[in-house]
Amino acid sequence: MWIFVMFDLPVGTKEQARAATKFREFLLDEGFEKSQFSVYARFCNGKEQFETYMRRVEAKLPDNGDVHILSFTDRQYENIVRFSGQRRRRQKKNPDQLALF
Repeated sequence: MWIFVMFDLPVGTKEQARAATKFREFLLDEGFEKSQFSVYARFCNGKEQFETYMRRVEAKLPDNGDVHILSFTDRQYENIVRFSGQRRRRQKKNPDQLALF
């Protein structure tokens, strides 16, 4: 399962810009990777982990702006069509399960 966080945060003042930067840094610290500008994604091991990350994001929401959180199954994520410039990019593969020894 994948969690996507998409946001549109105001940056008109220094305080707003700092809040937006702090939110982006929080997402990176939580293991999200930047998919594109203002869109961050992270793999979750199931619905419970998705709910945990959703609550963490909710606790760090900036005062202003819009934040949307989406979930995708592995199958849906594999079927995302991506373009870079005018070229179609290969589909991303899901990460392998971690094995602890």
